[in-house]
Amino acid sequence: MHQLDESPRDDDRSLVARIADGDRCALETLYGRHRLSLFSYCCRLMADRKSAEELLQDTLVAVWQNAGRYAGQASVRAWLLGIARRQAHNARRRGRMAVAEGEVLEMMEAPEPGPEEATLDRAGCAEIAQANTMLSPLHQEILRLTFVHELSYAGLADTLGVPVGTVKSRLSLARRELRAALDGRETPR
Repeated sequence: MHQLDESPRDDDRSLVARIADGDRCALETLYGRHRLSLFSYCCRLMADRKSAEELLQDTLVAVWQNAGRYAGQASVRAWLLGIARRQAHNARRRGRMAVAEGEVLEMMEAPEPGPEEATLDRAGCAEIAQANTMLSPLHQEILRLTFVHELSYAGLADTLGVPVGTVKSRLSLARRELRAALDGRETPR
């Protein structure tokens, strides 16, 4: 076993390159590194655990088949989550798996975030988790990808398949909706 001098991000990228060359061990290593966050995300996308497991398998097959297409613009984690999201969308379209309900939010301009930051800072974790359940599925997803999976704007855009401007708008709306839920007011839609 040799020690890598690369950063985890560079190491992930080299694993994807090795997968593109047909290295199954690289796929196992990449899966081992990202399995928890990837499976957690699959569980959020699907209606039940069995469907989430199937989605995870479909995602890994897609990673194996498409590793050569990874452009490196976003992190490997964002790329993996984007593949999972597209696989869930494909499953929904084919009617093959039970997919969790979701809403499509029309692109809207949102003002710059204001006092929601202060509200979130004051609220406790349990309070935020409870308020999060009151949000639309689309807003729950973008907040989860931002704060749990720690994706950048570019990573969010790649995962969700939308422009960065749309990411910023959705994130701003999600924060406002969360703030309203924490304040006990009607959520803005």
